[in-house]
Amino acid sequence: MAPHNGLYLDMIFKKIWSYLTFQKQEGTKNLNTQLMHGMNRISILMFVIALGVIIVRFVIKP
Repeated sequence: MAPHNGLYLDMIFKKIWSYLTFQKQEGTKNLNTQLMHGMNRISILMFVIALGVIIVRFVIKP
């Protein structure tokens, strides 16, 4: 049985937040895996910044 939608979204956001704030991940002992997670964090951060720029440009039209 699937959890309630609000609870499910809350779990997703908590996982993303812990991932972005460099909290300890389980089982990341391999150097290659740690580097991969670092690159993923950079790409997620760039995506969020670009999304913010798009939203600002959409709200503030010249």
